[in-house]
Amino acid sequence: MATSRSRLSDAQLAALARYGFGLTREVPDLPAQTELEDAEGVLVATREDGQLAVREVPRWRSPAAVREELARRGWDAPVAWVGRPGDPADLPGRVLALLPVAGTGPDSAVVSAAAAEWAAVAEGRELVVVPVPVTAADPEVGWPALAAAYGAELRGSRVEATNPRTGGLAVMFTGLSGAGKSTIAGRLVELLLESGKTVTLLDGDEVRTHLSAGLGFSKADRDTNVRRIGWVAGQIAKHGGLAVCAPIAPYAATRADARRLVEDQAGPGSFVLVHVATPLEECEARDRKGLYAKARRGEIPEFTGISDPYEAPTDAGITIDTRSSSIDDSARLVLAHVLAATR
Repeated sequence: MATSRSRLSDAQLAALARYGFGLTREVPDLPAQTELEDAEGVLVATREDGQLAVREVPRWRSPAAVREELARRGWDAPVAWVGRPGDPADLPGRVLALLPVAGTGPDSAVVSAAAAEWAAVAEGRELVVVPVPVTAADPEVGWPALAAAYGAELRGSRVEATNPRTGGLAVMFTGLSGAGKSTIAGRLVELLLESGKTVTLLDGDEVRTHLSAGLGFSKADRDTNVRRIGWVAGQIAKHGGLAVCAPIAPYAATRADARRLVEDQAGPGSFVLVHVATPLEECEARDRKGLYAKARRGEIPEFTGISDPYEAPTDAGITIDTRSSSIDDSARLVLAHVLAATR
C-alpha cells in the first residue's frame, strides 16, 4: 500500500497522546493516512493493516516520564492537584500540578496563565507542573485516575471549563470599501495611544504588502487574507496586547474563523467586531479612488457590493453609520468599549 501522510491538529494530537499513554482505551478518530505527523513534521503514529501504532508524541510528557522524575526527586508518596491552585493552605509541601489543556497549542496562554498561578504559590514548596492531554471542559478520564496514571494521589482540583481571558483584545472593523473603516481605525489607534495603551494596527494596504503579499482578490484569497489577520491578531491578544484590524471581511464564515482564531488564543470575549454600516450608495458617492466606477464598468471583477456580495454581520458588538456619526465620535464609541473590556 502506498504511503500517505497527514498532519494532526492540536486536538487530534492530544487524543493520540491519551491513547498512546494508556489514559483511554478507545482508538481515537484520526485521519486514515498511513503516517501521521505533528505540527513540526515529526512522525507520531503509523497505520499498518488497519492498526494504529503510536511512535512518539513530543508535545506531551508521558506519565512514565513524570513518574521517573518524581522518583528521582525522592517523592515517596506524590500528591497531585488538577488545574489551577486552590487555597494555599490546602496544598502540601510537594505538589504535582496537572494542567488539562488538550486542544491548545504548545504556546497557549492557557498553559502560561495556569503555570503563573502555580508559580505564585510555589514559595516553600517543591512543585512540578505538567500539562496533560485531557480536555478541561469534558475530561476523557476522571481526575483520580489521571493522578494515579502520573503516579500520584489526587488532593484536589480547580478546573475552569472555559479558557481564561489574557486581557488582550482584537478589534476588527468590517464594511464596504469607502465605509470609513480605516479612518475610524486610525483614529481609534490615536486615542488608544493617548490613553497609554500599546496597540498594533493591521490595516489593509500594509497587510497586503507584508503579510499577504501574492494574494489576489478572489474569494479564496480574501478569505486567506482575513484568516491571516485573525491569526496575527490572536497572537497579539494572547500576550495581552491590542490589535486593531480593518479589512473589508465580506463573508460571515470567514469573520467567524477570525473570531475563533482570536478567542482560542486570548479567551472568550477577546474579539470585538465593529460593523461600519455605511450604505452602498454613500460609499459610491465618496469613491475617492474611483473603484466603484471601475467595478460598474466591469474593470474590477468580484468587487464587494457590486459583483460580489457583502454579508452584513448579525454578530457585531458595535454598529456604526458614518452618515450620522463623525469619525471622532465613532472612534470614541469603540474606545469606550475597548477600555471597558481591558480594564
